Order: sequence, then C-alpha cells, then structure tokens
Amino acid sequence: MLARARAMRGVLRERQERCEALGRLPEDTRDDFVDAGFFRVLQPRRFGGYELGLGVFHQVATELSRGCPSSGWVYALTAGHPHTFASWPEAAQIEVYGDDGNVVIPLSGLPVGRITPVEGGYRLSGAWDYSSGCDIATHFIGVALQTTASPADARFCLVERERFSIVDNWDVLGMRGTGSRRVVVEDVFVPEYRTLVAPGPEGAAFDRPGTALYENPIYSGPFGSFLLSEVVAVAVGIGWAALDVYEEMLRAKKMSYPPSSQRSEDHLYQEWYGRAYALVDTAEAALVQTGRDYEEWCRRQREDGVAFDDELNRRLLLREQSCVQLCWDAVDILFRSAGTSGTRSGDRLLRCFRDLAEVRTHITLQHERSAENFGRVRFGMVPTTLY
Repeated sequence: MLARARAMRGVLRERQERCEALGRLPEDTRDDFVDAGFFRVLQPRRFGGYELGLGVFHQVATELSRGCPSSGWVYALTAGHPHTFASWPEAAQIEVYGDDGNVVIPLSGLPVGRITPVEGGYRLSGAWDYSSGCDIATHFIGVALQTTASPADARFCLVERERFSIVDNWDVLGMRGTGSRRVVVEDVFVPEYRTLVAPGPEGAAFDRPGTALYENPIYSGPFGSFLLSEVVAVAVGIGWAALDVYEEMLRAKKMSYPPSSQRSEDHLYQEWYGRAYALVDTAEAALVQTGRDYEEWCRRQREDGVAFDDELNRRLLLREQSCVQLCWDAVDILFRSAGTSGTRSGDRLLRCFRDLAEVRTHITLQHERSAENFGRVRFGMVPTTLY
C-alpha cells in the first residue's frame, strides 16, 4: 500500500495544475485512488476494507500530499471517515457499504443543519461549507441540531449523494483543488439508524452502537484527535514536498553573485535546508507516535478498562497542532530563503506555502483555544469547545 502511494507522487505532481483548475479531485485521480485501494485502508474488514491501522493511513495520506496537497487533503478527509462511521448502528453500515464496499464519505462537524423529529427518524435541512471531497462522494455526514429539544440535540446525519446538492463557493488562497464546497440538504428524511448522537465539548461518553461490531479497539477511540490527525498527515506531506522543491532548486541553481557556485555548496542554503528538514522530520515522528499512542490507549480502554478520556484526547490535539506549526515553520524558512523567483504563479514552492497557509486557517488548528481547553480539563473545569 505504501509503495503504491509513493508511486503516485510523480503522477500527482503532473496533475497539480489541472486539479487546481478544476477546483476538485480529477476523475482519473479518484479512479487511481479507488483502484489502489487507498479508500479501504481504515475501512473495517467486515465491510470489504483492509483495516490496516493509523500508521499506514497516515503514511499514505502523507505520501499523496507530498505529490499534490489538494489531492492528499481530499484523500485524508474522506478515507479517514470509515473510522467515524464505524460507530453507526449496524443497519446503517450494512446499507452504506452494500455489496462492494466502495464508499467515499466527506464529513462536516459544524452544527449548522436542523433536524425535526418525525416517525422513524428526522427531517433534515442544512448547508455545510468546507465539505472537502463532496464532488467524489458516495455519501455525506453533517451535524445538525434539534433546537426544540432542551438542551439542543446534536446528531451526525448521513445522506446519499443523490440527496444533496453542491454550491461552488470554494474560491480561496490555497488548497484550491480540494472541492471544499457547500453541501445543501433540503427537507430530506433520515432514518433514526442513519444518525448518531454527536459528542459535546465536555467529552462525555455517548452512545456508539457500531463499535460493538468490531474486535479492533481503534474504532472505539475518540473522534476529535483522530479527525485532526487527518489534517496533520497532509501538513507533513506538504512539508516534505517543499523540501523536495527546495533541494531541486539548490542542485539546479547557482548563486546570484560571484563566485557563481551551486547553491547546494553555500553554507547558508545548507543551514536553511537542514533546519527545515529537522522540523518536518520531527513533525512526522510526532505524528507516528500519535498514531501509536491512539491505538495503545484504545487497546488499554478495551482490554484493561483504562479510559481514553478527554484529557488524553486533548493531549493528542495539542501535539497534532504542534506538528502543523513545525511544518509551517519549515515551509516559511524555505519560502523566504528561496528567492523571489519562488513566488511566481504556478511555482511548486509557492503552492506549498499558500496551501499550508490555508490549512492553518482550519477551525481545529487554533491552538490558543485548544491550549485553554486542555488547561480547563486538567484543572477540573468544563471545556468550552470540542477543540
């Protein structure tokens, strides 16, 4: 699986311009991902997946992002969601995976939808922005509120592709090829078994009937730190991509002033490259350890009764946010020192810079709020937000 992902790097680089021009994942890239089995990496074996674990998933996402950040983002933020969907009732999983198990499920955790209880389920309406990968989706999961309940009942709701429309409102600085557009659902019936109670900021336990279907304990782990790890894998891939471009530049270009030696022979360029390499390498090492910790803490919870509690979940969130910051610091060094030629439209280093700048605007990466919430949990207070 990792060899297949590495082999895609060059192909994805060749398709970067087309991916951005389309504003979505190209059809041939989607087909290549399906044929390679990438979407099945985390999918449960019971439903046709490979169940290979977080380490393989993170590495595949990193390798694809190293080729094309937008393509890697779409992959990570769809192929990771079988982990979340494993919590749904068995009936929903049987229906959605069907006979072939070919599913691609974008997810929006923003509680902007509205649900009204009716016999057998809910009527759902809503519009979710930033729904990455919606163009290649087979289904969509969005969070909706039943405002007539007290407190408001927040639920994940799953709908098929034919039940939602897409509004093309994705015109931004970076990650232009992700197709992170608005998904619109208008008064659609969603059966009860296709919904799941969404966790609140306090991290209290909530009903997840599907996890009893699996021996693998990772499917019972918390959503928050897992979902953020999808983003981190992409950021690490962007960091390596920037280093790839920078190294090519150092080997190909000469100094701008006498003596006209190769830039790779200059001590400052060597230092800039080395510092950036150390930052990305550290971020990837921390991501690898995060995956191991997540799986181990899931195992302890299942086998030893040691809770994978909210403090541990938020500990991973802080680490993951630090990984993204390390990658940003690395790309900043490379972009700044590469020279003005690296700012030309279409330059691959420029793409890395603006793509990672776009990633950092994500609501889950605002570390001040996450650090405050970790402190609140540590000192016995209720956190204010999920992240």
